Amino acid sequence: MILVTGSVTARPERLAEALDLSLQHVHRSRAEAGCIAHAVHIDAENPNRLVFVEQWSDRAALQAHFAVPASRAFGKALAGLAVSPPDLQIYDATPCP
Repeated sequence: MILVTGSVTARPERLAEALDLSLQHVHRSRAEAGCIAHAVHIDAENPNRLVFVEQWSDRAALQAHFAVPASRAFGKALAGLAVSPPDLQIYDATPCP
């Protein structure tokens, strides 16, 4: 399984737009092949920071997700609403028994 975590801090005046855009992306991504889970959360300590947690069946599914034009457009649009570039980490995860 592939685990993806990421975050972005939206400009305060653009937070509603960033959250709406993020929810559209999450809902669209959940329908993609290999998507196990995809969510966006608001940071309890910084309400302008959105945190993403994703689970994908394998690296190929994640690569296919990144290749979807809507995913690339989302990343570009979200970066335009942020105070700094989005942060993203990808992990190859094995569930503990």
